[in-house]
Amino acid sequence: MSRVRTRPTRDDTKEKLFEAAAEVFEQQGIGAASIEAIAAAAGMTRGAFYSNFESKDDLIIAMLEDHVERSLKHHRELLARHREPEDFIAALRSAERGRHDPLGRAPLLHIEMILFAARSEKRRPELAKRLKARRDMVAEILTEQKIGDPAWISALLLALEDGFRLHRLVDPASTPADSFFRALTGLLKLSRG
Repeated sequence: MSRVRTRPTRDDTKEKLFEAAAEVFEQQGIGAASIEAIAAAAGMTRGAFYSNFESKDDLIIAMLEDHVERSLKHHRELLARHREPEDFIAALRSAERGRHDPLGRAPLLHIEMILFAARSEKRRPELAKRLKARRDMVAEILTEQKIGDPAWISALLLALEDGFRLHRLVDPASTPADSFFRALTGLLKLSRG
């Protein structure tokens, strides 16, 4: 009797490479991580890597894009169920972050990848596109809620989130895990006078 062999889909392969890359980047740093180490951690060959990505830079941009897409989808799903700002913030706070998103689980890696992309003029436009998508999504939520200048406030909120994430990495004792959500709640109260 012959066995039926099923090949993983391209998406499955990419997912496996994303997970492996996150693990290798966290252990070795982005600069020191090799394509061979990423492929080996994924249980694949270099050829499998190159059939999905042209380079390590291409992989990083794809990981950032995947993170933004997952984040947008997650936020939109929450917003569909929680229309009031207070409810939405509470849902964000309690949601399981990053179960299937390596960058959602690893804030230091997320920041390192952003810095890696920002250091290169060639990669910077791709990063800017991802940041704009996040700002646009937040601005869309703010517009629906009629809260201030959506474009400006969305930039402010994302900068605040990144700032708290960085401060928590550096000094977790003075930056509680829910700092960003506490700040959001406080800003919402201020905006309503």
